[in-house]
Amino acid sequence: MRVQTISTLYLLVLVLSIIPTELIKPQQTGNLRGFITDSTNGEALVFCNVFLKEINAGASTNERGFYLIKSIPSGKEYEITVSYVGYKTKTLNVFIQPSVVTQLDVKLTPLRVELQTIEKVGEKVVRENTTDISLERISVKEIEILPKGVETDIFRTLQYIPGVSTTGDVTAKFYVRGGSGDQNLILLNGVEIYNPFHSLGLFSVIDPDMINSIEFYKGGFTSEYSGRVSSVMDVISKDGNKNRIGFKGGLSFLTAKGLLEGPIPNGSFMITGRMSYNNDVLKNFFNEETIPIDFYDLSFKLNYSSEDIFENAKFAAFGFLSNDDVDYEDPLREQFKWNNNLFGFEWLQIYDVPLFSRLGISLSSFEGEVIPNLSSLKPRYNEVKDATITFDMNVVYENRDEIGLGLKLKTVDAKFRQTNYVGVQSNLEKFAGNLSLYGKYKFLQWKNFGLDAGTRYNITGLSSQGGGFFEPRISMTYRFLPSVAFQAAWGIYQQEMLTVSDESEIISIFDPWIITPDYLNPARSIHYIAGFDFDLNRDIHFSVEGYYKIIHYIPIVNDKKFTTSDPDLLSGTGESYGSEFSLNYSLDPLNVTTSYALSWAYKEVDDWLYYPKYDARHAANIIIEFNIGNGWIASSIWNFTSGYPFTEMIGFYDKYFLTNIYASGQGSGEFNPYTYLGDKNIGRLPAYHRLDLSLLKRLNLYSANIELGVSAINVYDRANIFYFDRDTGDIVNMLPFLVTGTLKVEL
Repeated sequence: MRVQTISTLYLLVLVLSIIPTELIKPQQTGNLRGFITDSTNGEALVFCNVFLKEINAGASTNERGFYLIKSIPSGKEYEITVSYVGYKTKTLNVFIQPSVVTQLDVKLTPLRVELQTIEKVGEKVVRENTTDISLERISVKEIEILPKGVETDIFRTLQYIPGVSTTGDVTAKFYVRGGSGDQNLILLNGVEIYNPFHSLGLFSVIDPDMINSIEFYKGGFTSEYSGRVSSVMDVISKDGNKNRIGFKGGLSFLTAKGLLEGPIPNGSFMITGRMSYNNDVLKNFFNEETIPIDFYDLSFKLNYSSEDIFENAKFAAFGFLSNDDVDYEDPLREQFKWNNNLFGFEWLQIYDVPLFSRLGISLSSFEGEVIPNLSSLKPRYNEVKDATITFDMNVVYENRDEIGLGLKLKTVDAKFRQTNYVGVQSNLEKFAGNLSLYGKYKFLQWKNFGLDAGTRYNITGLSSQGGGFFEPRISMTYRFLPSVAFQAAWGIYQQEMLTVSDESEIISIFDPWIITPDYLNPARSIHYIAGFDFDLNRDIHFSVEGYYKIIHYIPIVNDKKFTTSDPDLLSGTGESYGSEFSLNYSLDPLNVTTSYALSWAYKEVDDWLYYPKYDARHAANIIIEFNIGNGWIASSIWNFTSGYPFTEMIGFYDKYFLTNIYASGQGSGEFNPYTYLGDKNIGRLPAYHRLDLSLLKRLNLYSANIELGVSAINVYDRANIFYFDRDTGDIVNMLPFLVTGTLKVEL
């Protein structure tokens, strides 16, 4: 009742805000809007700064490269400065007319081989009252510079962000502020990817070459996002070169890949492909075992925009396919297969009000299977088919306040079949639909204060107990000094899709998705976040955040299911809290980022409290990048994590298994070795730490841009323990010292 009362108040605020006073009084101001793009290929430049010096106001481009500056005093000419890291700063003049929206599109020229100092013009002004607490904007160029194990990978880069943890070198799966892996929402062009991993979880299926922007919310995300209770990663792909046909090829020790892009009438296209060709390097990840991993991913995007047909409209169609197959020649070994397929269409429209709208239609599917062959594993099969329609619109008023409204219709058909370790079968199938609405109001008219208040309402739910539920959320920023800001966020989140994975597995290879069964409530979390943001000077930025998160109704696999009448899942509770510190120094040619996180995470089921396998008390990172000059860039990463929990082996004994209960005497049974385990996750592994180095060379050769990279992983060959083999008791370590290389050619 309390939550519904708060939500009702939010909706009342939204309705009252639709009729602002600015609409009934004469306008003596004008508006400026436009797109910022790369002059060489027409790609949108996201999070670019646009600054008006005369009135000390500005804006940042969104994920589409669009900016809007409202309420500019009219009848004057202004000097506009546009700046973006890695591009030449551009200054031009524009005249603002009263009650008119002035369109100013700007093309920035990239700095090539010799990177130069980029003046951060207006950056502080642009983010004075932004309410984006716990939001990380990740640069693809930054990802490419950092040391890489085998592949450049966006998920492995996340692991260096405070509040994000993993369980070792062997996996790119990540956990955010004490939440499990399936509580992270991964979006590609607004469409959900259910299994975003290649190679048994080693790498992301999203090739960095196709990415234009990445926004990663560690918590406190706003009302337009739904379906997960921990975090959101929102990835927007490139549109393709609008000026000329271009090709980019790449080669690593594991994969070969290519990208083709170019213009079409009134638009552009992009096609990417990547495939594995060599598994030898993966022995370092799997304790010298040869695993026959075969995978590929393909993507495409078509864009169309014509002022003759739809003014200020943009249409895009895109697709993504990935496939993995682990197939041993030995019939005594199991086979793993899984694939993702994603197709979408979007219509972006800009009106003169100014009003913005987006219509999205998408299909997303996942299929995975474990084929035991003659091994001891049990068969498992999973299929998810997702069809979604979304409509979002955003209105910006003269006082800079904004209203966002949206609708989402999703249908999901999920099937899961398995046989557990005692031979009991489970068959979970469900087709359901979710209809939800959201509304939010952004109060931005005061320069030193910003507020984002809104709610989602689930009219119907995928699970029987998911409908009729409000998800109110609020975030705010108060800059009480020019260089110091206080930020806070609170919100309620619901999740109706989950993965069924055994928490006792050291490496979870197969994570099937299901809809929350009718006998359970869907998972629901509450986030409490607060922190401070400090600009110590022009080049040094420091931030600190504290959080508390509680998750109710976490579905947990029932490892005591002995009959078909026993439930497949139990309901548990999760709790996590901690503090995160980050310090960044950036002054060409040196960039240094350090971070530290102190955190606790717990789970409770059947009155049993334990640590999840990804709980780490301390985590620290030091990242250094140095622009040597003449196209040379060096970087290093040192990572430290205190020990992860594990279930200790108390002892071994021979367990007697009856082979024929009606026989007696010799041969009626057999003894098999059995491991006796202690309390769940009560032990702790030794601390993990590792130093990685990288050297990158960029050069122009005739008409080609060439990039050569070499990385040294685990430079001082630290023997980080991954797990203890439960059959032998032997120690299995993570990555040893390893040297890898990459080559990229762009034409």
